[in-house]
Amino acid sequence: MNMDDDNSRERSEENDIEIEEGEYNERKRSGRLFERFGSETADNDKEFGSIIREPLLWKNRTNTTSQIAIVGANVCTIESLDYEIVENELFKQDWRSRNRVQIFQYIFLKWTLALLIGLGTGLVGCFNNFAVENLAGFKLLLTNDLMIKDKYFKAFAAYAGCNMVLAIAASALCAYIAPAAAGSGIPEVKAYLNGVDAYSILAPSTLFVKIFGSIFGVAGGFVVGKEGPMVHTGACIASLLGQGGSRKYRLTWRWLRYFKNDRDRRDLITCGAAAGVAAAFRAPVGGVLFALEEAASWWRSALLWRTFFTTAVVAVVLRGFIEFCRSGKCGLFGKGGLIMFDVNSSQATYNTPDLLAVILLGVLGGIFGSLYNYFVDKVLRTYSIINEKGPIFKVMLVMAMSLLTSCCSYGLPWLSKCLPCPFAEDQCPTEGRSGNYKNFQCPPGHYNDLASLFLNTNDDAIRNLLSPGTKEFHISTLLVFFAAIFCLGIITYGIAIPSGLFIPVILAGASYGRLVGTILGSLSNLDTGLFALLGAASFLGGTMRMTVSLCVILLELTNDLLMLPLVMLVLLISKTVADSFNKGVYDQIVKMKGLPYLEAHAEPYMRHLVASHVVSGPLVSFSGVEKVGNILHALKLTRHNGFPVIDEPPFSDSPELCGLVLRSHLLVLLKGKKFTKQKVLTGLDIMRRFKAQDFAKAGSGKGIKLEDLDITEEEMDMYVDLHPITNTSPYTVVETISLAKAAVLFRELGLRHMCVVPKTAGRPPIVGILTRHDFMPEHILGLYPDIHHHK
Repeated sequence: MNMDDDNSRERSEENDIEIEEGEYNERKRSGRLFERFGSETADNDKEFGSIIREPLLWKNRTNTTSQIAIVGANVCTIESLDYEIVENELFKQDWRSRNRVQIFQYIFLKWTLALLIGLGTGLVGCFNNFAVENLAGFKLLLTNDLMIKDKYFKAFAAYAGCNMVLAIAASALCAYIAPAAAGSGIPEVKAYLNGVDAYSILAPSTLFVKIFGSIFGVAGGFVVGKEGPMVHTGACIASLLGQGGSRKYRLTWRWLRYFKNDRDRRDLITCGAAAGVAAAFRAPVGGVLFALEEAASWWRSALLWRTFFTTAVVAVVLRGFIEFCRSGKCGLFGKGGLIMFDVNSSQATYNTPDLLAVILLGVLGGIFGSLYNYFVDKVLRTYSIINEKGPIFKVMLVMAMSLLTSCCSYGLPWLSKCLPCPFAEDQCPTEGRSGNYKNFQCPPGHYNDLASLFLNTNDDAIRNLLSPGTKEFHISTLLVFFAAIFCLGIITYGIAIPSGLFIPVILAGASYGRLVGTILGSLSNLDTGLFALLGAASFLGGTMRMTVSLCVILLELTNDLLMLPLVMLVLLISKTVADSFNKGVYDQIVKMKGLPYLEAHAEPYMRHLVASHVVSGPLVSFSGVEKVGNILHALKLTRHNGFPVIDEPPFSDSPELCGLVLRSHLLVLLKGKKFTKQKVLTGLDIMRRFKAQDFAKAGSGKGIKLEDLDITEEEMDMYVDLHPITNTSPYTVVETISLAKAAVLFRELGLRHMCVVPKTAGRPPIVGILTRHDFMPEHILGLYPDIHHHK
């Protein structure tokens, strides 16, 4: 339960002997005692504390930030990702040996994987929509047929029963197979692209449950969307394709070894996240901008090209699916499914009163959005207590929410009055499961406007709200629908099913937007359907706090470029208003889940601190040629990932920092047992014995573990040369660097370790190691509780 984060600890010749004060001073003078960054579990702290007790560098600072986080609905350990290129001798030899053909293979494979990610995500998006429309269509047709026969109780039983079965199926998958698949998945993908990993985030089981759980949840009538889960699904597909092969399944094609590193996987998962948005909204450009604005922490022009190519492939796949379904071969898949809210039939002409109304919508969106985020945070914290009790409680919570949602969807339309059908409409009341005019309990020639919103798929409900003004909605209908969706959306998010926030937010925003348009009536030149679009934009801006990507997604959804100025205005206003109250919903969820996310900017109080103020101790280092027993003992005591390597006489004139060696590389080296009885350099023999791909990251975290090593007592006294696997060019900063500057540098470079070196000569060659937990407010404010008062 560590953030494998990355540390290192005190190196000692006799690891079993406590360091007395005199020995501590002697080692401090000789440069053998260093400070350790990071934190450990309570058990490791206790065990390690029995060996090293003395304070280091005037303070025995230990990082106590949490090493676990909530992924989906599952509490699990987390670790950092290695986005830095490890430039050791093996890597340099491998890079020098690559010819032009191999470099071309690498580039070609990157574009091939981008193509496959687009195809896979597009096909999953088509399957999701096809399944949701047919499952929900069957349920609504059955309910409608019973309503026509005046069998109202049986209709409710059928409606609630179908919802309950689908809800149990979705929750059982999440609770028992892949708890990490619960929720939207966007916070987890965002954290992964920031450098935080947990095995279950992108596991194959998570992908399976995300697909089918989302289908069952959306078809089961919950106020959730499949758009957020599609982002997570695209990321899982990208991760699966970019695993770099698998010996277990004999997928060990030599080309795939190029992608056995976190850096390339990060780029692929960025493409997958963009493809997920493109598949959910049919918005390829919006998908690219979403990845740029919200998901990715690192971006470059080459990645922009590949991401755009991936989303273009998704768009082609979706278009082909739509053409295929026009022949009637997709069952009940009709106008629903692949959402496209065409509102360009209305003229976007507006005057000064309209602009004032748009500003009002922006303010309302900011207020409602911040309230929505506040309540979502409270509900998630409450549900986490319930979810901790076990899988059965997760399923029971989902069942209760399903019954409540069914009661609201079926019961609230009874409060609405029946309206006469418009003369211009031939399809009123609507026959079948999809349409604008639901008959519900009304006599022939009449329709129930509230039932037209509740007893529909979410996509069709949005179409009804965005429809032109020829479609009438009572003010009371819009009020009831807004209140119900606002509350149901809050209490539904956080239960153990895959659930997105986009659709509930669009539904609630469109309802109060149309309400404002209905109230203005003849005072406005804008159609009520356009007001609904602006209301949806304002609520999205108030909750998500995105601007550019949301603007483009909405324009691609509605096919109405004339609304661009108003959509931009309402998004800017709603984001500005909401930012004065709290953070965006995904930022809040990332923090609530305990994911150590590094922001793009440093906190103001960091300017008052320097790097040496926050590094923690003690630190263990290794010699360039180290005794096997010392390495094994150090690996057993803690689970940190990085260890400084110090060259000492006779291999150097004085103690100097050789570089940084990773825990995973040490395990591979010890497994190979290339040891010597004498303390000598054997780098050439090791480089002949190993290749760079032997130290590549294993897919899905299936690397060598400490338990896999079989070291004999005789081998414990032997030596191993660490120089060939030591990163000789780690990023280093001087101990007096501003913590704010170090934090920005750490994030922008995508680091896992940052070595802190002394400013003056005659001291140990390394002061400590900074990792992301050192930049967490919990650690800094724990050390200096009064620092946040400084501006």
